[in-house]
Amino acid sequence: MKRFFIITNRNKDPKMKETLRIREYLEAHGGQCKVAEMEKNSGENDSSEYLCEVPDNYECCIVLGGDGTMLQAAGNVREKNLPIIGVNLGTLGYMAEVELSEVEEAMDKLLNDEYEIEDRMMLQGVPCQGEDKGVGTYALNDIVIARCSSLQVYNFNVFVNDMPLTSYQADGIIVSTPTGSTAYNMSAGGPIVDPKAQILLLTPICSHNAYARTIVLSEHDRVTIEIGKGRGGNIQKLEASFDGGKRMMMQSGDKIDITAAKEVTRILKISKESFLNILRKKLV
Repeated sequence: MKRFFIITNRNKDPKMKETLRIREYLEAHGGQCKVAEMEKNSGENDSSEYLCEVPDNYECCIVLGGDGTMLQAAGNVREKNLPIIGVNLGTLGYMAEVELSEVEEAMDKLLNDEYEIEDRMMLQGVPCQGEDKGVGTYALNDIVIARCSSLQVYNFNVFVNDMPLTSYQADGIIVSTPTGSTAYNMSAGGPIVDPKAQILLLTPICSHNAYARTIVLSEHDRVTIEIGKGRGGNIQKLEASFDGGKRMMMQSGDKIDITAAKEVTRILKISKESFLNILRKKLV
């Protein structure tokens, strides 16, 4: 592996010190590097999303930041099918495998092709208003439907493969991949799952149902979440967010179909350490 594309969270490496260190090390050892030029999305509901043009013919994307930066990078490189590896400049960093103290050793392994690639499942969410279906949006971690303003309990009707499953009175609902099981899903009381698994996790947020628990579904299932009406038939307004970035408004009567995407995110792994051992260290 010789051609590297680097995406950096400029807030966590403001002077680009670590980015330039990695680029100089790779180039000194025969690599070719390009650092991404980031552009903030000017869309009204996408103010937190940063875009970059991903060049062709690169072999790897090195991501400097935390898990949030990894999620944005996964979206940036999805159409290029480019494998990514994270250098952790954040806190927990479940997805960013490489610590700053291990950067040179990690770069040597990439240069010498000493790595494995894990295919991580992604989600696709398609909004539905009546008979009209919108454009699908992708997520590596999760799709969250939750309140965006007033403090109130919302009504959700859940269908699987067009069959009614259950209804929730809750603050929101998380549909998560195994990769996203250690994110909002975990905070909401959902299970932690090995990221190589192929399942969907459906977890209510602060449910008022007495025995609401996470529901585990097959990767082949299609989950439909319908926004119900509020008290007295009032229209409820919520927000669907994709990996905490892209957002869209929803209201009573709207639905969203969520399935496993055909595309995957390819994660480069240079360590033989098991997921459970990594998890043990992160949870200490």
